[in-house]
Amino acid sequence: MGLRTDIGLQHPTIRGTTETYADNLDIDVLIVGAGFGGVYLLHKLRDELGYNCKIYEAGKVLGGIWHWNCYPGARTDSPVPLYEYSIEKVWRNWTWEEKYPTFPELRRYFEHVDKQLDVKKDVAFNTEVVSAQFDKESSRWIVKTADGRTARAKYLIIAIGFAAKRHFPDWKGLDTFEGVIHHSSFWPEEGVDIKGKRIAVVGTGATGVQIAQECAPEAAELTVFQRTPNLALPMQQRKLTKEEQDSQKDTYPQIYQDRLKTFGGFQYDFIKKRTFDDSPEEREAFYEKMWQEGGFKSWIGTYDDMLYEEGPNREAYNFWAKKTRARIHDPEKKDLLAPLEPPHAFGTKRPSLEQNYYEQFNRPNVHIVDIKKNPITEVKPKGIVTADGKLHEVDIVALATGFDTATGGMKNMGLKDINGVDLAEAWKEGMWSYLGMTCHNYPNMFFLYGPQAFCNGPSCVEFQTAWIMSALTKLAREHRTSINATRAAEEAWKEKVVKLNEAALFKGTDS
Repeated sequence: MGLRTDIGLQHPTIRGTTETYADNLDIDVLIVGAGFGGVYLLHKLRDELGYNCKIYEAGKVLGGIWHWNCYPGARTDSPVPLYEYSIEKVWRNWTWEEKYPTFPELRRYFEHVDKQLDVKKDVAFNTEVVSAQFDKESSRWIVKTADGRTARAKYLIIAIGFAAKRHFPDWKGLDTFEGVIHHSSFWPEEGVDIKGKRIAVVGTGATGVQIAQECAPEAAELTVFQRTPNLALPMQQRKLTKEEQDSQKDTYPQIYQDRLKTFGGFQYDFIKKRTFDDSPEEREAFYEKMWQEGGFKSWIGTYDDMLYEEGPNREAYNFWAKKTRARIHDPEKKDLLAPLEPPHAFGTKRPSLEQNYYEQFNRPNVHIVDIKKNPITEVKPKGIVTADGKLHEVDIVALATGFDTATGGMKNMGLKDINGVDLAEAWKEGMWSYLGMTCHNYPNMFFLYGPQAFCNGPSCVEFQTAWIMSALTKLAREHRTSINATRAAEEAWKEKVVKLNEAALFKGTDS
């Protein structure tokens, strides 16, 4: 089965017949992407500020990442109600099934959002943007789509997120594989029959963890190809009842205010205490409490020096390793999955959340290959070859090889500045932005949840949307036609980002 690599291949000519799909569309705001960010922007700019807004969405339904992600085990790793909109008419009459929803439930949530906010009437689905440039004479963005339409808009807002550009390995022979092979975000809607099959999972980020723990019980053999151990934390997933949620909904407005004030956009933050202010017994009890509460608390709800100093960081890692190694029986697998020496500073790579990932490796049919020491060299019709010459025969390959999370898909949209320079060229030696939301020489263009801005998704997009709304309101009030970040502002912002990064332990960790 051929490997799909392009979002534009599946629906190249299908389009609606409403005014939203018209050629030569002329509007106030064009938003690209109908996920959490794009839908929220549309609602706020259209319904509160009165702008004529449309969304161009490459997929066929609302949801963004939750339209594309339908691989086995796909779910959010932010808990509800933090992973939802703060819009009362949306949350007031919505009930979740689980603390960490799966992709089918998130798709139902977006259907509910549409019923409440009437979003779809202003969305052009199956619409891929291939070029966009600001026209100085008319002060409008000229945007072109893959099927030949043109739109003109005063403001262009990119809301495609950080996971819009998939990463595909360049292994020799990848196209010769005779079995089933899919990138995780191009997993087929109809699913893949995994029962009794030999499965390779390449990659151990959040996606690889979820696929492996979901498929292992049904697979004949499952082999995880790991470059770097994922220092995954316990999700502590559980079912939710309507009664439980209804009893807490009066607290939601405060929760949504509080999540905008924390490091990660969650309801909790680092505690105002240093690691070694506590005795060893107190530390152990605190670590255990965070562990049992689950989620990212062991990462960004812990001591406030954990991400900044080596000693406190190692204490946190030692606790993680002790708890995790106790769950793995085989000594060799134990050392690969949870080594005694940390592969990098704890928490400087975003940890994933897991439910029973490590226990899967106690199954005799689940294997792990260290591709840092024994890399994949090529793919053959029957499977994957590693540097030691071994052919790992498999029926299904799941490429959990991730995304370009630094620039997302922005460099692949044909975005050009006022001088005709493509963004891919401008960012060739590194990306530049102001506040992680706009760029020099890209007037009236903003972007959400993209470069230099990353936290719990809904928290991030609501905070950034508020800033964009205030900027547009100021422009209208002062009768200005455009806004353009200065190069000096970009340089100052980059200096601030670098300074914050270098103050922590991130600088010693490879991506």
